[in-house]
Amino acid sequence: MTLAGAPLRPEFERPLEPLVDAAPERPLPLAQRLWQRSALRKAVILAALALLWQAAARLADNELLLPTFTQTARALAEGIASGELIDKARISLALLLQGYLLGIGCAFALTALAVSTRIGRDLLATLTAMFNPLPAIALLPLALLWFGLGQGSLIFVLVHSVLWPLALATYGGFQAVSETLRMAGRNYGLRGLRYVLQILVPAALPAILSGLRIGWAFAWRTLIAAELFFGASSGRGGLGWYIFQNRNELYTDKVFAGLASVILIGLAVESLGFDTLERLTIRRWGVQR
Repeated sequence: MTLAGAPLRPEFERPLEPLVDAAPERPLPLAQRLWQRSALRKAVILAALALLWQAAARLADNELLLPTFTQTARALAEGIASGELIDKARISLALLLQGYLLGIGCAFALTALAVSTRIGRDLLATLTAMFNPLPAIALLPLALLWFGLGQGSLIFVLVHSVLWPLALATYGGFQAVSETLRMAGRNYGLRGLRYVLQILVPAALPAILSGLRIGWAFAWRTLIAAELFFGASSGRGGLGWYIFQNRNELYTDKVFAGLASVILIGLAVESLGFDTLERLTIRRWGVQR
């Protein structure tokens, strides 16, 4: 359909430019391909820190105050070979796992109550405002009065260190779920626990994983500090007790070996645990970059 009186434009063909084969992409050099691996970059950072440690210890020239990296590595290898460090780490991790799982269960129960009811939201807000700023180690003397000289005292402070940050992170993640997704879940007839597990939890998983990371870090350092202060539990001490004993006997290289064990376990949990879980869930689903 043309306007009256408007001239018609003649048709024409425009020849296309000949297709030129693009030059094949050259693969990246081996060094660049290796540098793209996160594990290698982290290994380089650790090696640089070890070199700085070695240089600082050489400059200090006082083995009692600062042993060298090689001395600490030798003490760490001897502790592992004798089985002493492995036994201490097993005791600490077994105790940590009990408190951590119990704290996760309490946090999810409190968060589910907060999501479901108004009184639950007020309860969560009040309790987190009261207890989240309170250091877990400050409750240890009170826990000793309540639970005595046993694992119950340590589990109590571990639950306290995990419960509040995880509950806050989980509730914040639930609150950030879009209203469109909530309405889609209701349209499918999801209610109660099914609604929480199938709609809220997958959408809030990045925040939940962040809370789990924070709770793990708080619980791990709380346990080591509690063992330093509290000592052995039922005659069996963990890594904190190992550090405390060797500090009293002035075996500084073993003290640093115990600290290195704490760090290495933390790195292993982050890399093999949380990073793997994050890669298999939220990154695979495209929820987070």
